[in-house]
Amino acid sequence: MRHLAPARLATKRALCYLPAAVEDLAAEVARRRTFAIISHPDAGKTTLTEKLLLYSGAIQLAGAVRAKKAGRATTSDWMEMERERGISVTTSVMSFEYPHPERPADAPPVQVNLLDTPGHADFGEDTYRVLTAVDAALMVIDGAKGVEERTEKLIEICRLRDTPVVTFINKFDRECLDPMELMGDVEKKLGMTCVPMTWPIGMGKRFKGVYDLVHHRLHLFQAQGHDRIQQGIVMTDLTDPKLDELLGDQVDELRQAAELLSEASPPFDHAAFLAGKQTPLLFGSAMNNFGVRELLETYIRLAPGPLSREAITGPAAVNAPAPGEPVPTRQVEPTEPGFTGFVFKIQANMDPNHRDRMAFLRVCSGRFERGMRAHHCRLGREVGLGNATMFMARDREIVEAAYAGDIIGLPNHGTIKIGDTFTTGEQLRFTGIPSFAPELFRRVLLKSPLKAKALAKGLQQLAEEGAIQVFKPLLGSMFVVGAVGQLQLEVMKHRLKSEYDVDADYEGVEYTTARWVTPKMDGKSKIEISKLLEGFQHKNQANLAHDSHGDLAYLAPNKWNLQKVEERFPELRFSATREHT
Repeated sequence: MRHLAPARLATKRALCYLPAAVEDLAAEVARRRTFAIISHPDAGKTTLTEKLLLYSGAIQLAGAVRAKKAGRATTSDWMEMERERGISVTTSVMSFEYPHPERPADAPPVQVNLLDTPGHADFGEDTYRVLTAVDAALMVIDGAKGVEERTEKLIEICRLRDTPVVTFINKFDRECLDPMELMGDVEKKLGMTCVPMTWPIGMGKRFKGVYDLVHHRLHLFQAQGHDRIQQGIVMTDLTDPKLDELLGDQVDELRQAAELLSEASPPFDHAAFLAGKQTPLLFGSAMNNFGVRELLETYIRLAPGPLSREAITGPAAVNAPAPGEPVPTRQVEPTEPGFTGFVFKIQANMDPNHRDRMAFLRVCSGRFERGMRAHHCRLGREVGLGNATMFMARDREIVEAAYAGDIIGLPNHGTIKIGDTFTTGEQLRFTGIPSFAPELFRRVLLKSPLKAKALAKGLQQLAEEGAIQVFKPLLGSMFVVGAVGQLQLEVMKHRLKSEYDVDADYEGVEYTTARWVTPKMDGKSKIEISKLLEGFQHKNQANLAHDSHGDLAYLAPNKWNLQKVEERFPELRFSATREHT
């Protein structure tokens, strides 16, 4: 296990504090902020993550996404393939502390749990699951391109859960679209009213810094190394004659923009923000540290602490009720004394030396304590949680205590799955963790029969992560893997070779989509359902497979074929999505 730097150990010490009173529990919950950074690929999301860590003191030098081999890579891109290609292919979790900008210096700092998500569409499922585990999102937009396709899709997911969104328009050290045009683009394409919190002073070579519209402060940054915190010049009066010396002909542009925005910009409505209808808007350059501090402090000031979450209760949490029967649910409040949490991600081989698997759990209520025993709801048994960890990307430290909003890692020996719920006894299941049907399929041809066990293990673990989907056809012995896109397949090949020493060939198959098959069960007995499924399997063996969870799936060669099967078997449900249970 790698050790954290001293700056990161402050977070560990904070988590070790064990309050006894309910008031202390509420205070610990109130100082949590948990959010995901989302964007279209290459908008600067991972670079911004690195600079947020720099300003928090969690790291001393910021890395670069496209660093040379001799240079320093980013903290969040820890996987070998990520460092080689300069892309993020998996979600990273980073926890750090930051002083609250509106509270006394001796007040407890805010515990920030930051999740850096993959921007590429091929890894969208990972991002969707992450959005179920956070309370807010930070959206990064490339100032030269405006709102892009991937961003629109991610905001649709946020809108389904009314997730509050803070927007950062990046790369103003380059030539960008007009700020007013960018603001209009966000409002038109994303359906959210923009409330500017900062405003850029120029762009490209003329970019001088940002003006804080909330606190009426001007931050003019001096050119320094990109890997260190910038020491800026702070001015509080736009009429100060020094401005004319520092900005030259840009001073009139700034004064006019500030006046226009004060009159035309809508007032910030915190309720509308929490409902996902209004977004605070900030400008800057992550690469050059312009506007990063303002972004971090704005997020801490405005974003909500841990929110309540809906969960299915009682026997229905494990066994689906019969059609027509009500599904009992309740809201789990973060300040409830009983510990609850759910697993939204599994990652294999974070430590290649130990071939480990880690389950990422979002604490939803109460207090987690090291060594506690908890009820594993799906398995229906009590388990010990003795070696939970906190994260700084791949680096980890043992956690003594954690609270609602915190993300902790549980060692997984094959018994934990995505969607699993842990409690102090109550039977619960948190809902809304999706799985999507793949659209790209390959048959795995193993080169050496001696590697059959390693292949099965590798595919099983990658499937548990949700990185790929694995199908075992009813006919034949070869595995079929499914993915959303080509890059996802390339990552799978790379990881099978580098992490499991499995060398294989991959050939195309005739399938174009998959559907999970379940009976509709309306008024039918178990015997009738069994006969229905037997008849279906007998007539469609060539197209049927079991996924990594043992569930039945129909692999369709084309849309016409799928439509015909659905028409022939109206008593069966063919689902393109399903929930992890």
